[in-house]
Amino acid sequence: MAGKNIVHIDQSNWQSEVMSSNIPVLVDFWAEWCGPCRRISPIMEELSIEFSGKVAFGKVNTDDNRNLAMQFNISAIPAVLLFSNGQLVERIIGAYPKDAFREKISRKF
Repeated sequence: MAGKNIVHIDQSNWQSEVMSSNIPVLVDFWAEWCGPCRRISPIMEELSIEFSGKVAFGKVNTDDNRNLAMQFNISAIPAVLLFSNGQLVERIIGAYPKDAFREKISRKF
């Protein structure tokens, strides 16, 4: 479910892909069985192209990475978290239209 501009993130690369990133990172917490997660996947791909070089995009499968989901108190998905300099700066819970995601990203970065 990740496109060419979106990195699969798990416990092994969390530090390098999110915490040590030189640019802000949007992390989409999702699961294969989640219908709303599948609906926003193409939106995330489009936004990853639009914000290329300005914001990095990653996806965390919550079924495969329960520790990361628990670490960030993910109790509902899709959950989109924005990080800057290794710090959580925004949490978006639910499926929204592309313009709503774009606005939240633009407001933070």
